[in-house]
Amino acid sequence: MKELSEKLVQTVHSAEGKLRKVSEAESSKPVLKGGWSRKQVIGHLIDSASNNHQRFVRASLQGSLEFPHYDQDGCVRVQAVQAAPWPLVVSLWTDYNLYLAHVIAHLPADKLAAHCRIGEDEPVTLRFLAEDYLTHLLHHLGQIGATA
Repeated sequence: MKELSEKLVQTVHSAEGKLRKVSEAESSKPVLKGGWSRKQVIGHLIDSASNNHQRFVRASLQGSLEFPHYDQDGCVRVQAVQAAPWPLVVSLWTDYNLYLAHVIAHLPADKLAAHCRIGEDEPVTLRFLAEDYLTHLLHHLGQIGATA
């Protein structure tokens, strides 16, 4: 998991530089089909970090996990991320992911096969959740031009 953690750290540092160059006005403009702005995408990625943080820790402690479905549109709306200052959103995303990289690096090896069910989805392992977290992050960063 240390290699995955290192990839997450590298991704975050690279993307942070690109995100900090985006102006407040540009961060609020819709860039995705359906109308999400860069700010809303990064808000969604903060939610992803938060949800996965809980999943990683709870699955490690319990040996398995049942976790509710995630309403991404509802969460972005309720948190009013569009109204938050862009530097705050970028800083929170950056710091949360650097901490999450630390958590991933220290996941107990004997818990990586723990079965995790999110909503009605088929169960996956804790290892899969951690690996998929980076895949999901890279997908969304690519959508907003924040990857290499």
